[in-house]
Amino acid sequence: MDTRSEIERFLRTGDYDAHSGAWPGDILERERRAHDELRHALAMEVQRRTAGIDVPEKLQGLDVVALTRRKVEPMVRGLFPRAEQDAVLAVLECSVVFLTPANISQVLLKSAWLNTAWDLANLYLLSVGAELLGEDAPRLLGISEHTTCYVSLAYFEEESPFADFLVHEAAHVFHNCKRRTVGLLETRRREWLLDIDFRKRETFAYACEAYSRLVEAGLSPQARLALAEEYAARAAPSDERVSVAEVVELVREAAAARNGWKRILARCAPETRGVTRGTVKGVLSISR
Repeated sequence: MDTRSEIERFLRTGDYDAHSGAWPGDILERERRAHDELRHALAMEVQRRTAGIDVPEKLQGLDVVALTRRKVEPMVRGLFPRAEQDAVLAVLECSVVFLTPANISQVLLKSAWLNTAWDLANLYLLSVGAELLGEDAPRLLGISEHTTCYVSLAYFEEESPFADFLVHEAAHVFHNCKRRTVGLLETRRREWLLDIDFRKRETFAYACEAYSRLVEAGLSPQARLALAEEYAARAAPSDERVSVAEVVELVREAAAARNGWKRILARCAPETRGVTRGTVKGVLSISR
């Protein structure tokens, strides 16, 4: 198969030959050339499909750092001891990147993984109403990679009172990021910011997302309990990766607890059977 066919296959499906057999040179040279050409082709195709689209007026002059800090601060204050909160906040407040016409090409060209770049391209295309790259392209609102949260422009159009996928993506950073990355003491038993069971990562993120809206809108324990019931009735997530009943139950428990954040974390921690089971060390979370 020639390089042109490989590029067309990647643009259409996100699939590519891990050995880069269509490119000349030794294995390292083939891989470098293939990844560079595939990324550039992806950026060019996205630009072609979105030509003439400008940065939305609502993003012009927006203080993304201030917005992010306001959204994630209650979660960080609830989940971490006081001595660690400022270090975690310093990372999270600079973690959010809204994909816009001004930065999408740079993001795609610098993405660490080709499959992530393809997903990011489709996330952006969906947010601006452009044609997706393939029939099976994911319809996503956010992607977290290590300490970066890529968020769709649809964030500013969301109408659900219980949706906040900025918080959702930030919650994934806790299991993507090691403690030493933010300057915190790391031990064999405390390697990641939070120890979250691999199977519960989406449950954790959805529960944090909904509970953040309860905390923001409910000014009293009674108001938060009422909002939790409203969430259960009409706004629970539609995601095959999580149990809706479990997320609803968890949000209800959090609303009734003195520290709902800690309740969510406790329910999503790895099971213990004499010793703590290790978590799978993934660094990429793709949401909705």
